[in-house]
Amino acid sequence: MAMIHVNRGATSLGVFSEEEVREGLGTGRFAPSDIGWREGMATWQPLSQFPELVTAAPAAPPPQAAPLAVSESVATPTGLPWDHRHERGFFNAFVETLILVLTKPSEAFTAMKREGGLGEPLIYALIGGCVGGVVSFLFSLGLQSVGFFANRHDAFATMFGMGVGSAVFLILLPLFVVLVLFIGSAVVHVCLMIVGGANQPFETTFRVLAFSHGSTGPLQMIPVCGGMIAGVWALVCNCIGLARAHETDTGRAVLAVFLPVIVCCGGGLLVAFMFGALGAWSASHH
Repeated sequence: MAMIHVNRGATSLGVFSEEEVREGLGTGRFAPSDIGWREGMATWQPLSQFPELVTAAPAAPPPQAAPLAVSESVATPTGLPWDHRHERGFFNAFVETLILVLTKPSEAFTAMKREGGLGEPLIYALIGGCVGGVVSFLFSLGLQSVGFFANRHDAFATMFGMGVGSAVFLILLPLFVVLVLFIGSAVVHVCLMIVGGANQPFETTFRVLAFSHGSTGPLQMIPVCGGMIAGVWALVCNCIGLARAHETDTGRAVLAVFLPVIVCCGGGLLVAFMFGALGAWSASHH
């Protein structure tokens, strides 16, 4: 079933199924003057002009001046395609979610459900992270096997070491993804609380990071620079996702994401300065 994107003026209300839009028109959740778009349409059209929705649309009210701003939280989030994988199919739902998060993160995280459990986003993150990590690792392994990063005189030792390292990597990769996701989500949520942007529970932060990293993980498959591209775009998706899901301003979301980096860098510089001062003091007394 085709999903319909619904806007009220310039404000996105989310992505809904045909049945949800029909029901919303009947209950007054949507107005016939709201505009919609689905795959295959050339332009956006009022919902009253959708043939399949005409029977559900009440008479259009007299035109009124649109408010200057409408909260994007008016519509209940309907979920990402991954939440509807039983209808769409496992592979199609994963690919649709990945494309939506990578190309339209603002729209994706507006539609993302704030709650609903940690299991489904964790599975999504494991699939994306492990697929990207394994393919990237195999690519680097192939380069090493032809001598790009190894000394030809100890090729046997290199191949043996790669075999052992590959087994350990494949075993520990899912555990690493899970640990990084939970620890990273906890740190980011605490930072979001510090800057006053945590308007939703920890579960919402976890879901944002899970869908962000599950979608950017496959970018690691890009040769040579895939890891850097995946890392940078994950940060972008995290910032946009936290702002949308927690309904806070983008500045607070960006600060929450980069606050751990700022603290770590500041702490590292402080330690380096202390050791440098201690070394200079010791040298002056000898």
